Amino acid sequence: MNELPNFFLADLPSEAVLTPTVLREACLTLKRNRAHYLAGRTTEEIIRVLCRVADNWLDAEYPIRKLALAEGPAKTGFGRATIERGLDNFFKQFTRENFFALLAQELGDVRRLDEFVAAPGETRAALASGPELLVHIAAGNIPNPTLMSITLGLLARSAQFVKCGSGAAFLPRLFAHSIHEADGKLGASLEIAEWRSAEAALADTIFAEADCVTATGSDETLAAIRAKLPVRTRFLGYGHQLSFGFVAAEVLSGRSAKKTISGAADDVVAWNQSGCLSPHVVCAQRGGEITPEDFARLLAEELERRETGEPRGEVAKETAATIASRRAIYEVRAAHSADTQLWCSKDSTAWTVVFENDPRFQLSCLNRFIYVKAVRDLTEALHGADSVRGKVSTVGLAADAPKQIELASALARWGVTRVCPIGQMQNPPLTWRHDGRPALGDLVTWTDFEK
Repeated sequence: MNELPNFFLADLPSEAVLTPTVLREACLTLKRNRAHYLAGRTTEEIIRVLCRVADNWLDAEYPIRKLALAEGPAKTGFGRATIERGLDNFFKQFTRENFFALLAQELGDVRRLDEFVAAPGETRAALASGPELLVHIAAGNIPNPTLMSITLGLLARSAQFVKCGSGAAFLPRLFAHSIHEADGKLGASLEIAEWRSAEAALADTIFAEADCVTATGSDETLAAIRAKLPVRTRFLGYGHQLSFGFVAAEVLSGRSAKKTISGAADDVVAWNQSGCLSPHVVCAQRGGEITPEDFARLLAEELERRETGEPRGEVAKETAATIASRRAIYEVRAAHSADTQLWCSKDSTAWTVVFENDPRFQLSCLNRFIYVKAVRDLTEALHGADSVRGKVSTVGLAADAPKQIELASALARWGVTRVCPIGQMQNPPLTWRHDGRPALGDLVTWTDFEK
C-alpha cells in the first residue's frame, strides 16, 4: 500500500489550501456523522472494532503497518525499530479486558456510556455522555498520546477533529485510516488535519464548533489556547512534564543490576527519549555492589549495543549541535574532576551518558542523552529535584519488593503522579491517569436519574 485514499484533510496534497469555511463544513459533517453512525453504538461494539484495529497493527503483513515502518523514519525522524517497538507496545494494550478495566475505573461500571446504572444500594442511577465534538490539539513529538486521545474519544461517542502540527500527521493519519478500514462509519466521525500554528484563523474556526478541547504542549501554548476558547467549551490541557528514574542500592548487584540497566536503556531508547514520560536523569543510590559510576558506565555500554539493533536515526542539525555543545561542557569537567564522567557514541550524537556526583536535577537535551546522578537515598534525590517539583509525571523505580511501597508512597507525597518499574516509563497501561487525572472520566458529562 503506497497510496491511501483521500478520506481526511491530512490526505490532501501539500498544495491544498485549508480555509475557515472548509474547516467549518468539516466540523458540521463530523457532527452529522456522529449522530447517524456513532452516538447509537454500544460500548461493546466500539471495543470490538478497536481490538480488531489493534490486531491488524500487530500483524507484520498489515499494509498500513508496513507503510508506517517503511515511510515512518523519513516522516517522523524515528528509526524503524523505534517506531515498531513503540507501536507494538501501544497496541498490545488493546484487549477487551483492558478496556473494561478502564471503563470500570473511570466510570464505576462498564455500562455507564450505554444506559443509566445505579451503584449497589442506591436508588439514583447515572449515565455518562461524551461531548458532541471533541477537538484535539496534538503535540506531535511522539504519536501514542494522540492515538490514545482518539481511542478515548471513540469510547465517549464523540465526533473528533485532530489538529496536528505541520508535518506531524503521518502516524495519526494512518491510525485514522486503520479505523476507517475496520469500520467506515466510525471513521466518518473522525477528521485529521495539519497546519502551522501561526494560522490562527483555522484554529479559531474549530474552537468555535467544539464542545471540548484537549491540548498537549508547553504551558505557554496551553494558556494561548485557553484564552481563545468560548466560555462554554471545556478545556483539558496537558502541560510540559518531566520524568526521572531512581535505582535503589540493593538492586545494583548480580542479575538485578543487569535487568535494571537493560530497563533503564529501554526508557532512554523508547521514542528517543522524546516524551514527557522519558527520563532526563537516573538517580543511582550509593552502597550497592555496583557503584553509581559503574552503573553509568554499564548503561553506556548497553546504549552502545542498542544503537546497533535499534539506531536512534537522524536528528536536525540544530539538535545535533546542541548535543555536541553539551558534551563539550562535560568533557572539560571530566578532564578536571573525578566527580564528572562522560561516555558517548563516537563520530555521532547517537547516545550520551553523563555521570555526576552532584545530585541536582539536570534537564537533558534528550535524543538518548541521559544523566546518572549518585545519591545517598531517595530523600537526597527529591531534594535535588526541588526545582522541578510539581512538574514530574513519572518516576521509573528499581527496588526490592519490600521497599517499593515505601518509596512509591514518598514519591506520591512529593507530588509524582505515576510510579512504574524502570523499563516501562514510556509504556503506560491503558488505565493510566494522565497527569493524575481520569483520562476518560474528564471527557464525559454525567446525568443523574433519581428514581
